[in-house]
Amino acid sequence: MKSYLISCSLLLACLFANGQSDYNHSPWHLKAVNIDPSNYYGITCANGMIGLVSSPEPMKIQDVVLNGVYDYYQRGRVSNILKTFNHLNMELDVNGRRVSRNSISSYQQTLDMKEAELRTTFEVGTQLSVEHRMLALRHLPYTAMVIVEMRALEDVTVTPLSIIEAPNHLRDVRNFYSEVDRPHVNIPLLSSLADSPSGRLKVAASNSFIFEEPHGEEPDVIHEDWDYNRHLAKFTVDLKAGETYRFSLVGSTVSSEHYEDPFNEAERLTIFAKLEGRERLLQRHRAAWQELWQSDIIIEGNVADQREVRSMLYHLYSFARAGTAYSLSPMGLSGLGYNGHVFWDTEIWMYPPLLVLQPEIARSLLEYRFERLEAAKQNAFAHGYAGAMYPWESAADGSEDTPVWALTGPFQHHISGDIGWACWKYYQVTQDKEWLEQRGYPILEAVADFWASRVEKGEDGQYHINNVIGANEFAENIDDNAYTNGMAITVLQYAAQAARELGRQPDPDWEKVARNIPILTFEDGTTRENASYEGETIKQADANLLAYPMDVITDERRIRKDLAYYEPRLAEEGPAMSHSALSAIYARLGEAEKAYELFRRSYRPNRVPPFGVLAETAGGTNPYFATGAGGTLQAVLFGFGGLPITDEGVVQKGAVLPKAWKGLQLTGVGREETKYTVK
Repeated sequence: MKSYLISCSLLLACLFANGQSDYNHSPWHLKAVNIDPSNYYGITCANGMIGLVSSPEPMKIQDVVLNGVYDYYQRGRVSNILKTFNHLNMELDVNGRRVSRNSISSYQQTLDMKEAELRTTFEVGTQLSVEHRMLALRHLPYTAMVIVEMRALEDVTVTPLSIIEAPNHLRDVRNFYSEVDRPHVNIPLLSSLADSPSGRLKVAASNSFIFEEPHGEEPDVIHEDWDYNRHLAKFTVDLKAGETYRFSLVGSTVSSEHYEDPFNEAERLTIFAKLEGRERLLQRHRAAWQELWQSDIIIEGNVADQREVRSMLYHLYSFARAGTAYSLSPMGLSGLGYNGHVFWDTEIWMYPPLLVLQPEIARSLLEYRFERLEAAKQNAFAHGYAGAMYPWESAADGSEDTPVWALTGPFQHHISGDIGWACWKYYQVTQDKEWLEQRGYPILEAVADFWASRVEKGEDGQYHINNVIGANEFAENIDDNAYTNGMAITVLQYAAQAARELGRQPDPDWEKVARNIPILTFEDGTTRENASYEGETIKQADANLLAYPMDVITDERRIRKDLAYYEPRLAEEGPAMSHSALSAIYARLGEAEKAYELFRRSYRPNRVPPFGVLAETAGGTNPYFATGAGGTLQAVLFGFGGLPITDEGVVQKGAVLPKAWKGLQLTGVGREETKYTVK
């Protein structure tokens, strides 16, 4: 037994050492070294349901975010996505002394994006080498796993501790420990149950150790109940110099949003995972990610760009999943940024890359909107309009959840058009007429009715949209905003087209109104952002979006005028998406080098240490900004890759390649999972 442990230990150590040296040149790995805890922005392991945010502290997880669960706590008068129990935190005693940042060396973290696994390594003095691996299991939406491997550098006694901690906002926390005893296995269960801050929901978490056969008899597990928000389970093993000991920890967390009885279900899911065993869990997790990566963006000849683009894909794939009715917030499952609410960021920025690469995930995002259609109709009714007026910020029930001080809630109406636009794009890609009948058209019809009631007929005979906030949120309560009007025109036309596709007669007002909504211009023909706009600095691209992602403006001379006029007026403190949209437009115009310059500008200034995760703005500190990632991916797919979404589905035309790349491959695209190449 001892010789087996030593030989395996040496082999693993050699393999891991070689792998570490290759990570700097790998398109699949994000490596963090020389970690400064005071300047650390974690990477997220997520599976579309739970998000595990990394920590600079050894064997710790900073936050656990649970998708679809909102409540009111600590952050004003609107709901927030819920940070739940930290149920995978661990601590480690070596020869009776607690390990901390101050007692370790060689601390490194590496995210393997291909297998969605964060690997942390460190050494405890001259005594112990530790490898800690964290995974949000892709095939089990509510379950995660940690794998710990400890290699003794000298004779040593180690005590790993599994801890469940409750964040302060959870109420009436109850801690439990039990053992399910069977002839072939003992299942220790460390569990906690609590009320959400308002008491509206219950949340639960549970975990259990997985011990492995080569180590012989399982150690005794001891439970310690410290106080109401923390308890733990631990075991102790003695290792000889050169021996390697490996164990795993599986944990599940759910809420009454997901299950009527979350406490029992969390324990059942944990028992299931424990009895599946580490290898089966790893195999199924890796297989699920392998399937996702069949749809990929492959950049030839530039590892740095490849790694960044793959990081963006990894995060979008991590933050959403097929078969749900949950959407994406600007920060995904990386924390409480923007309270975890759902904005236009989903449909206009994050959704399009997912639509062409992962249509089933895109369908989940639209299902979220369909399930809240009645709430949108109620919102329109309350504001004196017909149809459906979707909220600017949406959370659990689909009512308006924007803070009262932000005027975007009552006035940023283009969100309804954005959602209708996304519905038609889904049909164009999938040609799923049953979905269009049952899901897409009810939304498109209600949104078109909203815009037909929202416009005001002027003395000039045109239909004006007054008193709105557009994509450029610096300009409040303006009339005839370019982006808003352009999206209203687009979705009214799409609704009529959808009706005819289903053999129905569209409301004649829809197309009549669409034909007569103005897009304002200056005297020289440049698009005027709104009726009172005189060249002020803008927060983000607005008028330019009529060229892409809309096709309201198609004349090349006018597109170029708009680019030249608005690019220098973009605010330095604005969000990342403007430069990615301009990149896509320049690429569509055939200007590969200008497009590449803006492509890099759309993310490079926003990277924060140590993993280079994206903040919303250059110099910002609120990662991970999945909205920005979605915009940059669009520049690659729909700009350089030349993949417009048309009534014939996804096609390729006008692709261009910057000099910095030797080639571009887009795999698993659209309904037919087509491969496109740019050389």
